[in-house]
Amino acid sequence: MSQTRIGVVGVGVMGSAIAGRFLKTGHTVTLRDRDARKTAPLAAEGAAVAENAAALMEASDVVILSLNTAEIVEAVVFGADGLAGHARDGMLLIDMSSTDPKATAAMGARLRAETGLGWVDAPLSGGAPAATEGRLTLMMGGDPEEVERAKGVLSAVAANMTHMGPCGAGQTTKLINQVLCACNFLAVAEATRLALDAAVDAERIPGALAGGRADSRILQEFMGKMARFDLTPTGRIDNMLKDLEATQRFSMELRTPMPLTNLVADLHRMMVAAGIGGEDSAAYMKLFDFGAAR
Repeated sequence: MSQTRIGVVGVGVMGSAIAGRFLKTGHTVTLRDRDARKTAPLAAEGAAVAENAAALMEASDVVILSLNTAEIVEAVVFGADGLAGHARDGMLLIDMSSTDPKATAAMGARLRAETGLGWVDAPLSGGAPAATEGRLTLMMGGDPEEVERAKGVLSAVAANMTHMGPCGAGQTTKLINQVLCACNFLAVAEATRLALDAAVDAERIPGALAGGRADSRILQEFMGKMARFDLTPTGRIDNMLKDLEATQRFSMELRTPMPLTNLVADLHRMMVAAGIGGEDSAAYMKLFDFGAAR
């Protein structure tokens, strides 16, 4: 798939990492973002920048969305000068945003009805570092043939891709992923605070627990980062809250009890209210110390 022309809409932390990886693996990449400051670094590396949706669609065979909410996705695809209005036969839309499962299924059905184009939802896990290294985990929903086509493109950024079912199933799986991640982040932050207060070298704990039942990728990647109060951006706390609130709404519709998730969502609201929603996940430590590291 090295000759596939790829459009990327939304060049934030994740979108820029995804687009950068495609550039490094030999793809032609065209970007679209309202903020020119976000596209400039990738343009310097060889990406084209589209001035409007028509230019993006003309330059692309596959369009990838990396946006924040279902409302933004709907506006980008179906709004004034939206992508749907410039669709061509044979194109494929891949939504790597994390959004509402029902909204995703509805938008996928609408896109096919209005344009004939396929919609694959492929939310991710692993963060920007994994995208840069080509080892994202993707949970995918959509038509089987279109998912296989999407896998061929996304193999540049992902090492683990699983087709979970029809359009929207990927988003449902992503909500489950976020429940597990959010609970794990807070558990690791709490354990790190205990280690620091007990004068145990927290940076040695991931190695000590590697392979045991307490092990996890979050433990391995974040306990040392948390111990050092290293807030280098990998993912935002307010984005996690967005996904937890989507999970709460979804679980209420299904009447699924989620007491731990509800508590963790409230703790995320506290962090956002305290002004740290835009910070990296390592800032979960500030729940236990709102000053500098002790």
